[in-house]
Amino acid sequence: MNVIKKPKKWYVKLFTLGDKFSSQTFSDNTKKFSLNAIGLFVVVTFTFYVESVGDDYENRKKYVDVAKGILEELYMTSEYTDNYIERIDLLSAMYRKQYDRWEIDNDSIFIDYQEDEKEPDGKYYFAPMAIYGHRDPYTPPRVKYDTFSKGNQDFFLINPEISNLIYTLYEGTGLKHLIEDTGKVEMKYIDKFFDRVDNKWSADLPWIDIDHNEFWIQNRKYIQNDKYIKFNLNRRLDLWEYNVKEELSYQNEIIKEDIKALDSIIQVMDNEKHFLYWKID
Repeated sequence: MNVIKKPKKWYVKLFTLGDKFSSQTFSDNTKKFSLNAIGLFVVVTFTFYVESVGDDYENRKKYVDVAKGILEELYMTSEYTDNYIERIDLLSAMYRKQYDRWEIDNDSIFIDYQEDEKEPDGKYYFAPMAIYGHRDPYTPPRVKYDTFSKGNQDFFLINPEISNLIYTLYEGTGLKHLIEDTGKVEMKYIDKFFDRVDNKWSADLPWIDIDHNEFWIQNRKYIQNDKYIKFNLNRRLDLWEYNVKEELSYQNEIIKEDIKALDSIIQVMDNEKHFLYWKID
């Protein structure tokens, strides 16, 4: 066995104990350091791997929780849409009745009523055109979706099927058209109605108070002859009957279909088995 006394080279000193170097000592120490290095590498790599798997597991859990929140929100949206459809049906029926009566020679053509036990004769009388400025834009709940949309791309890719389904529903053109038609578009007809009242009626009539039934009775003939107002009403009816109702029907159908699909996919993800962070097939 070769022995080197007082080795001078640094890489020889590294594997030397004392002042002498031997090939056996060098070999033993090399194996020892190599094993320690490999062991450290394995431990560090495994630690990072476990952390990564743990992060994926936690993100997946968070994703499922957010998806459940959206599913709950969709149930509320479905109920909201059902109620909204009923309101639009009532409004459009009331104004269609008003439009169809427009040319009748009767002072009460702008007055309607609804059953009300609190009134003396059991009827509450009102002028439909007096509440022409009332509107109810379609604004379904979307708090949970706003939380979902803040996630990064990796978060969306945890389950692309769910992500695409949610994104298409909330960001689809159908919903955007519905929101716009019941918002900006409808507001345009309301603004034109009040512009007419402020700029034309106020100049022609001795008094303006559209909230009083008497105003509509006394000025019945004048209002009948205002074809601009009648045309405006017709355009708003067209918006409801040919745009909004169809958009609502389509949106309601999509919501109910997405509820079923989302519920099914969430159940599959919920039923996945895990050992610590690892999914068990």
